[in-house]
Amino acid sequence: MRSTEASMVRDLPVRIALISPKGPLYRHRGGIWKKSLRYQPLTLTTLAALIPADVPHVVQLFDEGITDVPLDLEVDLIGITVITGTATRAYELADHFRARGITVVLGGPHVTLIPDDAQPHADAIVVGYAEDSWPQLLRDAAGGALQPRYVQGASLNLAGRPFARRDLLPSQHFLTNNVFEATRGCVHACEFCVVPTAWGRRPLQKPVVEVVAEIRQHGARKLIFIDLNLIANRAYAVALFTALIPLRLQWYGLATVLLADDEELLALAQRSGCKGLLMGLESLSPANLKGNRKGFNSPDRYAQVVERLHEHGIALQGCFVFGLDDDHPDIFLKTAEFAVQARIDLPRFAVVTPFPNTPLYKRLEAEGRILTKNWELYDAQHVVFQPRHMSVRELELGVEAAWKHAYSYRSIWRRLRYSPAPWPVRVGTNLGYRFYANNLSRFYNCDWMIGRTTASTGALTDAAGDDVARVTA
Repeated sequence: MRSTEASMVRDLPVRIALISPKGPLYRHRGGIWKKSLRYQPLTLTTLAALIPADVPHVVQLFDEGITDVPLDLEVDLIGITVITGTATRAYELADHFRARGITVVLGGPHVTLIPDDAQPHADAIVVGYAEDSWPQLLRDAAGGALQPRYVQGASLNLAGRPFARRDLLPSQHFLTNNVFEATRGCVHACEFCVVPTAWGRRPLQKPVVEVVAEIRQHGARKLIFIDLNLIANRAYAVALFTALIPLRLQWYGLATVLLADDEELLALAQRSGCKGLLMGLESLSPANLKGNRKGFNSPDRYAQVVERLHEHGIALQGCFVFGLDDDHPDIFLKTAEFAVQARIDLPRFAVVTPFPNTPLYKRLEAEGRILTKNWELYDAQHVVFQPRHMSVRELELGVEAAWKHAYSYRSIWRRLRYSPAPWPVRVGTNLGYRFYANNLSRFYNCDWMIGRTTASTGALTDAAGDDVARVTA
């Protein structure tokens, strides 16, 4: 008898623990990101809020980015949210707790992408968004009728949902817990993106009045929207930005470069309190962008995007990925220097990662270029595939070189002079990323691949071994 069933027999509240496993980037001991650049995640606090009132319970939250998970937990049910980079750790925890007779539920982006990989490690898995399936799962578990798989229904609606239980995670361990979500999904179909594969291209929106009510209830004045593309639906964005104006906020979020072409919407974003945006610039190569279905990006207009944002008092966190098929060994410093010259406030660089079941993964697998299925290495910094025009080692070292160039003191100064962000924000964030740039090799390395590739074309010399604020439980 699993412990949830035993709890009901005892007529006691179901004891629930929700866990976000650690990865190389976010972990309690030895992680590279410190409090200064980390905000409170929404997944666990939202799942806690979704526990139905008709299931008597007590709940604990464990984010391994800030604390250790006690392996002797005395609970009835454990829910673990899984991104691909933490899947190995998640499975380790799940196997441990199941061996102790505790019911374990797995969900999250990785589980949604590749459910059959997770199923053997859990009593039940949640595929897709969990607003409806998570409460039903808990009712089933409490009644002794737990099903092995719960799948998001096609009619999911975000209206009328409870506000996240931010009080259940200690705010002092994060830069802020003023983290909100208005929309989910994205209308685009970029080849390397997890979103279309996991959740489709139908964007979901919370009613604007509910977004505003949650902000007011929490008392936030400076906040972050974690939406993947806040302007995916223009009419919704207009309504949201308009409703934010009376709140006199300062907010940060994510959008595409298309915002820079919409003067009316950009001006409205400014009036609503937007102070910074993250945008996926991805590459300086039009061939890369076209090949990855992101042809709406135009590298020859990136500098103009920065300029227009700055004119409206909005700083840019511009993200680039390396390892796409048109990348050659000169791409790293070329991109980093461009970011400096274009005055991008916070450039970011990553290795393109073929997350399981995405179109990129399927293509590279068909071409025999996937080198490992050790999910722990799928963290956007390790190289898990064979690049087309360079070796694995060249790609790894090139990413590190780009970071170091963009965050040298000279490069920081060349960018900071023109940033619209307040000086404490400019300096603090850039110094945080400088620390990251200069310590990257301590946390990420491709030593597992050394000896498997040649230094010239990177052709395989040996077969590879067999070795993730969304609410997906």
